[in-house]
Amino acid sequence: MKAPLRIGIAGLGTVGAGVVKLLAEHGRLLSLRGGRSLKVVAVSARSKAKKRDIDVSGVRWERDPLALATAPDIDVVVELIGGSSGVARRLVQTALRSGKHVVTANKALLAMHGTELATLAEKRGSILAFEAAVAGGIPIIKALREGLVGNRVRRLYGILNGTCNYILTTMRETGRDFGAVLAEAQAAGYAEADPSFDVDGIDAAHKLAVLTGAAFGAKVNFAGVHVEGIRRVSAMDIQFAEELGFRIKLLGLARETRYGIEQRVHPCMVPLSAPIAHIEGVFNAVVVEGDFVGTTMFQGRGAGQGPTASAVVADLVDVARGRQMPAFVVPAERLADKKVSPMDRHQGAYYMRLMVQDKPGVIAAVSGALAKERISLEAMLQRGRSDGAVPVVLTTHETEEAAMQRALARITRLGAVAEEPCVIRIEAFQ
Repeated sequence: MKAPLRIGIAGLGTVGAGVVKLLAEHGRLLSLRGGRSLKVVAVSARSKAKKRDIDVSGVRWERDPLALATAPDIDVVVELIGGSSGVARRLVQTALRSGKHVVTANKALLAMHGTELATLAEKRGSILAFEAAVAGGIPIIKALREGLVGNRVRRLYGILNGTCNYILTTMRETGRDFGAVLAEAQAAGYAEADPSFDVDGIDAAHKLAVLTGAAFGAKVNFAGVHVEGIRRVSAMDIQFAEELGFRIKLLGLARETRYGIEQRVHPCMVPLSAPIAHIEGVFNAVVVEGDFVGTTMFQGRGAGQGPTASAVVADLVDVARGRQMPAFVVPAERLADKKVSPMDRHQGAYYMRLMVQDKPGVIAAVSGALAKERISLEAMLQRGRSDGAVPVVLTTHETEEAAMQRALARITRLGAVAEEPCVIRIEAFQ
């Protein structure tokens, strides 16, 4: 058997501790699968004194994580610090420049600097692996690099943030609104004290940018992602969605259009006939549509110690086996610098909920605003009579985003419209 693969781990939080546990528990099995033993020789974290449910007594402790990047007795650096800049970026850059392999779970780093790091890895003959950066334990990066490599990807989409999926699922099941469910999710540990990174769509956008690079052979372009979160989705919208045969999900979607690469993260009305509509709670799912394979769906736990550690160790086994391939499927120097498809050019159908004064002529005025942009209605729901505002729900046939936004601006200015309309895009999935 070959000499052990010598590992340095930077970051001993939830995921780092999970990696140490998994390597210890499955050591013999991993040696067989990797063709050599996987040995942690050094670790680094903010506090050595912090109590952890792992045994690192026989492992060298480095106060400075950058020491892992240049240590002669380390073959691969596992970066689990997080963040798109600062020490995490310096650690990965230094490790690659030193000829070491890198395994990372850092989606923000890859979304912002993925092309640069992939180029550096290939120049140095090193492996840059990041299965754990997207969708936790779901092997979606490996699927794009290997199992689906014979296909041109037509479209991919997915539930990429478990926190948002948990909130939307709980809102539907309990009838409670966003604020109450978010507070419950924070108390249960499913949401951070500052939840903006999740609920405003940034986390999902980081992951989508990474997936897009791998799926379409394009330079990673986080700036090209259109991002909206779930704060404005109400329990009322979720109820109306069910009546109309939809379920609301925060999705990341990417495809090539005649205008360039379209990348978008936002709440979507998903038909109940689509399998992804039934992915609930903290689970993630990714759908890839290939020209030869058709539609494939991958689902599982998108976060947590076990699933993420599983993905990190899968990459370590690949490194042990010497499985070297381009980080984003094609060589970094051949990654395409594709144009961004403007969101205004997006074509699709729309759901719109209005809170309007219950008086004659309101629906006619709304219909007139839509007609001026040549937007036709598919369905309308109206509930109750009131001296105050009542909800009116409209769904449209397919139209262009720019036209919908112009119509929306006109509708918002109508005196009878009591609050900003809620608009959610409808996705045509099978």
